[in-house]
Amino acid sequence: MLRSEKVVREDALDAIEYYFQKGWTDGLPVVPPTKEKIYEMLASVNMDPETIIGSIPERGRVFTAELVAINAVMAGCLPGYFPVVMAAAQAISEPDFGLHGPSASTHGAAIMIIVNGPITQQIGMNHGANAFGPGNRANATIGRAIRLLLINSGGSPEFDRSTLGTPAKYSFCFAEKETEWTQLHVQRGYQKLDSTVTVFACEGPNQIQNHSALKGENILKTLAERMSPLGSFNIASETEMAVTLCPEHYHHLQSEGWAKEDVQEFLYKHAVKTVKEMKLGGILEDPITSNDENIVKHAIPSPDHILLTVAGGEAGRFSACMPGWFSYKQSKAVTLPIQAATGFT
Repeated sequence: MLRSEKVVREDALDAIEYYFQKGWTDGLPVVPPTKEKIYEMLASVNMDPETIIGSIPERGRVFTAELVAINAVMAGCLPGYFPVVMAAAQAISEPDFGLHGPSASTHGAAIMIIVNGPITQQIGMNHGANAFGPGNRANATIGRAIRLLLINSGGSPEFDRSTLGTPAKYSFCFAEKETEWTQLHVQRGYQKLDSTVTVFACEGPNQIQNHSALKGENILKTLAERMSPLGSFNIASETEMAVTLCPEHYHHLQSEGWAKEDVQEFLYKHAVKTVKEMKLGGILEDPITSNDENIVKHAIPSPDHILLTVAGGEAGRFSACMPGWFSYKQSKAVTLPIQAATGFT
């Protein structure tokens, strides 16, 4: 039995306007969540509506399967997408993710959702051209469902103190492209044929271009420079970072024999700033000393703290990095399996 308050409106357009008035949207129209549509979502994961999925203890907020389903309907999800939404809702509720921090911070972090495994093809997710952008229903609505869940059930209108925010907070969800490299979910302990979701609190995409490099090493040097700006949390603190290589950059590196782990090691080593640079750039205000050129600050704590994926269109040498929120000790990426759903996994 559904526990949420039932609202009766004259028609669908009237219901949409009513949701705007109540502040139950992300600023865009939503799909009215009828009882039938909610139950269709729940049936796709064979779950009772009162099942507790997760919570934000600091706010006394609890996510039930019913609430997750309601927001998935509102976002425009199809029932086949719901296992991914459910796994993402569970992942952001994990203590390691520390949901309260990044979703209340003035930093305005988005929640990136990376999907791996067979389900990406089964529900038609985009890992190609415009992977971070609009146009694919699965990508757009899965990410949007998590944002609506935070708005309507997670207390975001009360707790979100973003100074600027980012358009990525509407939706930031994509599938990793399958390549010769080890997939992200395999690196994080799962099997290749497992379907998983990885959630990560981060900035919006910082695009990186290098169209001229003849050596893979020089592509990576450009990436490392973009990963270590003085104004990023990643230089001021200790955070994880997501890096997505476009296919052209990937093919160039792979043809030279670079493995994914080699790239992570190189980026860790070269994405640095010296203490002298940090002082000259205003991040540190102490006087410059003779040894400052020899002391470096890494943009990420270790190679394993780089979430490296491949996605995007086959044309164009544009990759991206997404610095994480504040500190990996307060919020780190979480990967969970997507549970079997009737007809979809």
